[in-house]
Amino acid sequence: MANFLKKLELVGFKSFAGKTILEFPAGITAIVGPNGSGKSNVVDAIRWLLGERDAKSLRGGKVEDLIFAGTPERPRQGLAEASLHFDNRDGFFSVDFSEIVITRQVSRDGESRYFLNKSEVRLKDLVDFFAKARLGTKGLVVITQGNSDLFIKANPSERREMIEEMLGLREYQIKKNRAENQLKNTQINLDKVRALIEEILPHLRSLRRQTGRWEKRGVLEEELKNLEDSLFGSKWAWLSSAIKKSETELENHRQEFSHLAAEKKKTENHQKEVEAGEPKEREELRKIKNQTSELLGEQIRLEKNLSRLEAQIEMGQKSAATSEISLEKAIGLVKKIKSYLEASLSQDFDSLKNTIQALIQEITASLNTNLSDKKTSPILGDFQKQFGQINQELKEIKTKIENLKEKEKHLEKSQGEFYELFKKAVASVEAAKQKIEEWDIRNQKILFEKERFELRLEEIKRQIIQAGRHPNEFKETHSSSLELKHGLDSDELREIEGKIFKIRGDLASIGDIDESVLREAKETESRYEFLKRELEDTEKAKTDLRELIADLSGKIKTEFSAALREINQEFTNFFHLMFGGGHAKLILKKPERAVKTESQEKIEGDEKLLLEDKNLAEDEKEEGIDIDLSLPKKRLKSLEVLSGGERSLVGIAALFAMISVSPPPFLVLDEVDAALDERNARRFAEMLQGFAKKTQFIIITHNRASMEVANVLYGVTLSADGTSKILSLKLEPTPVASVK
Repeated sequence: MANFLKKLELVGFKSFAGKTILEFPAGITAIVGPNGSGKSNVVDAIRWLLGERDAKSLRGGKVEDLIFAGTPERPRQGLAEASLHFDNRDGFFSVDFSEIVITRQVSRDGESRYFLNKSEVRLKDLVDFFAKARLGTKGLVVITQGNSDLFIKANPSERREMIEEMLGLREYQIKKNRAENQLKNTQINLDKVRALIEEILPHLRSLRRQTGRWEKRGVLEEELKNLEDSLFGSKWAWLSSAIKKSETELENHRQEFSHLAAEKKKTENHQKEVEAGEPKEREELRKIKNQTSELLGEQIRLEKNLSRLEAQIEMGQKSAATSEISLEKAIGLVKKIKSYLEASLSQDFDSLKNTIQALIQEITASLNTNLSDKKTSPILGDFQKQFGQINQELKEIKTKIENLKEKEKHLEKSQGEFYELFKKAVASVEAAKQKIEEWDIRNQKILFEKERFELRLEEIKRQIIQAGRHPNEFKETHSSSLELKHGLDSDELREIEGKIFKIRGDLASIGDIDESVLREAKETESRYEFLKRELEDTEKAKTDLRELIADLSGKIKTEFSAALREINQEFTNFFHLMFGGGHAKLILKKPERAVKTESQEKIEGDEKLLLEDKNLAEDEKEEGIDIDLSLPKKRLKSLEVLSGGERSLVGIAALFAMISVSPPPFLVLDEVDAALDERNARRFAEMLQGFAKKTQFIIITHNRASMEVANVLYGVTLSADGTSKILSLKLEPTPVASVK
């Protein structure tokens, strides 16, 4: 025999004010006591710990009724606590603990707390935990006071739940029920989503019509953007390259200018050096040249005068009319001319010229007078001698003039060489200036081209801004492709410009987009797409839930049908044992389906789908359990005509049939034998003793036969302070004589 349920601890639970511990050995534990002593509160505590939520099922109006309410001698408590200890060494519970302790608390403010081995959990977790172990509150593990015929009183659906709980199918049923609830909620959500979609569609269609023509605008704007990127990028790249080239040329020109400036300075310095080397006789040469020219002219005139004088002397000799005074005077004048001629190289030529001319006129006048005079001086011979000397001296003057001309020639040659060198120096300076002027013209041209390129680049930037973009961002975004776009030729650029012009015209004809309408259309479209996804997800969830429900239903149906056949065999056996004959059988009963009304026949669309889902859900409901029996020598029309004892016997036979097929680890029975006569009470005790080999029993009883088969007997009494007290007595079970 297994000792599965080890002990129960109570503190402040109903009539158990102080801490109370009941230990349960293997076999049968009987709890006895007078009515009102609180023995059934032990059963309520166990049921509460197994997950019962309904305070009325625990014989209370509300959860606060589970807390010790106090007596005149003892104050009430603010908290009720109960704990069940289970031996799990054989792994009955699928957790890795050798002992399981379930604790539940409730306070007067209605707050409940649940613990599994001192770890707080949810009530749902406890219900699932016990459902997996076939210990839920829906089954017959705990049969409360006055409910020995609970199986008989239950409706077909409730009977099925009790059997499923005893068979361990409750876990699947809970999952199925949750899936069905989820399916209902999913269907509700599905209906809501469909309604929202139907509501939004007309407005969405209207918005689509309004924004339909703008869809092409979006495509055109994107195409325009790409074309503008190509155009702007190509021009930007070309102009940037041209500007860079201009800057390079300007830099080269600046370097060339430095060279030209240096060259100009060098030629100017050379010119200065040439000028500094100009011959010092330049001014003297100029004067000599002028004087020589004038002297030559005067020499010619003088020679003419001398020739004329010579002729007059000859005439004077012939006439012998020359006077001595006049001749001396003429000789004196000739000497003056000689002296003037000798000084002609250093004196002022203009004054000399005037003086000599005056002397010649005076000599001529004198000679004319004296030679014509018959009284000419006898010193004519001396005059002729002096005239010869003058003539000789004129020859010497000619020689000097020739020497002067030679010197002049030499100076002119030197001056010519200087002029040639100076001319070349000036030409070099002028050439350098010309080069600088040409450089300046080219530089201005390059500056002009650079400025023109910069202006065109600024125009491109302005066009980029007009296109709704920022130039710097454009440059950063397209920097990697600018070099590639630089390769576009003029024909391609013209083609792109033509396309841009056409697209801009198309956009102008389409008109501006109403942003509010567009925003509303996007939001509505987004909402519609969201609802479509929700619809698809919900429909998929619905399909998945249906498949899950179908799988669980199939598993439950298969296992339930197999177990029901075995239960019926045992039910028949125990029924014969209890009644000495007759027959009893548990039969499946389909749930009644509502009749379709005329209005439902006319339902269309989503409402029809909803109705079909509802009908499908009704079809998928498990069949309930009905009881078909007949008593020996008695005709029954319904179970309601059975007496209290007969109902208890049928209920006990059904209970024992179920635990024969699927023995639970323990059973709690509260006075299920109260309505039995002595003969059937002994038969009941005998059966308990037989089942106690596999199942642990905790029974509340007044029946002596049940007490006799107990291993431990607890007595519950009401103490003087109005609280329940426990007295225990360990017994040796007495074998029950077989009742026939």
